Amino acid sequence: MPNHADIVIVGAGAAGLAAGIFAAETNSELRIRLLDGAKSIGAKILVSGGGRCNVTNQKVTASDFHGHRKSIDRILRRFDEQATIRWFDSLGVPLRPENTGKLFPISNTARSVLQALLQRCAVLGVSLLPHHRVLDITKDHDMFVLHHSQGTLTANQVILATGGQSLPKTGSDGSGWRLTTRLGHTLTPIAPALVPLLLDPSFFHANLSGISHDVMLTTRVNHKMIDRRCGSLLWTHFGISGPVVLDASRFWVLAEKHGHNVQLHLNCFPESTPKDIEQWFMQAAGAPGRKTVESLLAERLPTRVATHIAQFGQTELAHSTANFLSKENRRALIHMLTDLPLPVIGSRGWNFAEVTAGGIPLTEINPNTMASKTVPGLYLIGEMLDCDGRIGGFNFQWAWSTGYLAGQHAARKQRKEKSPIPQHQ
Repeated sequence: MPNHADIVIVGAGAAGLAAGIFAAETNSELRIRLLDGAKSIGAKILVSGGGRCNVTNQKVTASDFHGHRKSIDRILRRFDEQATIRWFDSLGVPLRPENTGKLFPISNTARSVLQALLQRCAVLGVSLLPHHRVLDITKDHDMFVLHHSQGTLTANQVILATGGQSLPKTGSDGSGWRLTTRLGHTLTPIAPALVPLLLDPSFFHANLSGISHDVMLTTRVNHKMIDRRCGSLLWTHFGISGPVVLDASRFWVLAEKHGHNVQLHLNCFPESTPKDIEQWFMQAAGAPGRKTVESLLAERLPTRVATHIAQFGQTELAHSTANFLSKENRRALIHMLTDLPLPVIGSRGWNFAEVTAGGIPLTEINPNTMASKTVPGLYLIGEMLDCDGRIGGFNFQWAWSTGYLAGQHAARKQRKEKSPIPQHQ
């Protein structure tokens, strides 16, 4: 049957390629087809990490993700970050860590990652079929029937790895969820995550474009703190970005989507208490010379940031000398430095989001195999699941881990082996 395969994988991104490789390594006799709607495979891999591809992190735990933590933990333990490092080394792509914990290929280019995955598929005989957009999947007894843009294909087992809705130009436009829900699965509310945020044009951010510095961001929903994190913030012409903003964005976007009162507050001195800052101001006021508030703040903040925060709301305050600050003005300034409400008006949306928050609930899959609890023979992996990690290589690790479990189990099931999947060595 030329239009039949033992295993069909829908979506040739990171998770789908991993699933194909691990399935073929487990059983080399299988006919494995990997379908993708895009004309060229791996676009999302190529643009990730600024074109360098942050493959994983030195330490990955379930706490780095949002979703059903118990299931996430079980999945990650079966193929962890050390297994990923060994795997890529075997593919000829050694990784090296940066001081942030992120692991990149020594080649420093995402193309080496994609090429290694594609070459391994070729060696193993995994058929890659780009420009084959799957339009519908039905089940006829124990057989899946896949209707795609080039015709029809049947399969014994199907692994869905169609991604979420982030960066739709790379092919992940959310269409895979329609296939899944038609088969009986549900979908949690979805939203862009790891996405830059837009600020009201009247704010001073445009004057700081290109400047980055360490801050603390606090997200409050209905006046209750739900997230607080420290990291680097990047001011842009449209608002704010940088690692700390991307990680915090999901909380703002999801709360706003549900119609809640959500506020994002900025602390420019994450390692100091308001009392520490007030003591610093008072020491400066008693020191020889007459430092202005602006010049004093510039000792610890980028100059332009110091200027605009000092001027925000009280233009004359920036040029006042520290020793002439009244107690009321000093404390008002400290409050602004440590708890400044940012006028967020939205996010940059799906075209700029790195991942998707929400998806198919993890409670609907078996975390030991990634098999659907609803549809026998169906597997769900990668970003289409309700699991999103913070920035730093965690979402790629999720792709490798879920691809490993689904690929190996589907191959073993095809061979009718019921032995458990061993830890990857």
